[in-house]
Amino acid sequence: MRFLIDVHMDYQLAQPETALLAIEAAQCAGQTLCAQSLDLGGASVQRIACAQNIGERIWADVDVARLDLRYRAEVEVTRPAVTLSGRAANGLPDLPAGVLPYVRPSRFCQSDLFATFVEQSFGTLEGGDKVAAILDWVRGHMAYVPGSSNAATTATDSFVARQGVCRDYTHLVCALARAANIPARYASVYGADVSPPDFHAVAEVWLEDAWHLVDATGMCQAQDLVVICVGRDAADVAFLETRDWAQPLTQTVSVTRA
Repeated sequence: MRFLIDVHMDYQLAQPETALLAIEAAQCAGQTLCAQSLDLGGASVQRIACAQNIGERIWADVDVARLDLRYRAEVEVTRPAVTLSGRAANGLPDLPAGVLPYVRPSRFCQSDLFATFVEQSFGTLEGGDKVAAILDWVRGHMAYVPGSSNAATTATDSFVARQGVCRDYTHLVCALARAANIPARYASVYGADVSPPDFHAVAEVWLEDAWHLVDATGMCQAQDLVVICVGRDAADVAFLETRDWAQPLTQTVSVTRA
């Protein structure tokens, strides 16, 4: 399936500065970047690799107190639908070095605080069946409520509040999976069925020596997602970072099937 991505971001900045962006579709397994263009209004650009060499982040040196950008891309997604049932989990000693960090707690995914809950709730299940049960639990106990969380909200906060947005759903899935010794990482993505249209977040879990995209919100399937970059949690993959405040004037994200 081919997807067309169109992003417009117009932000008022506190001052001219260098902003860090993560908005471009990655060239990686399961998807092919057919074409893309990025207009940063003359800002100078420096690119750096993202975690696991999936995608790139962009340092944009803006010489005025305004960041106005337009990003367009055409991406062919070839990854199949994910089947979790029956998939085995890898033992900890068998995890590759690049996967091991994703079984540990992180700033927004305090998996060490969920060990007892995960054992009591999902202890009789293994591997992909356990991940499926975790997804069902999160989807069944969380309410999708825009504006109910903020940049400081953690997985434990969401577990107590039982509401949030895709960021919070993903943090909670990652925390619960890691508590079960199943590596899980945060993926920043584009999805055609996201409502309201926006940047989206899903989890990736490591089963049978491979990563598998899963969306606890139920909005998207793996074959309908375009990956931007991955990390331990949202702190690693924010679509925009600035040192001082940045006020959005316009932000639109359009993802359509070609």
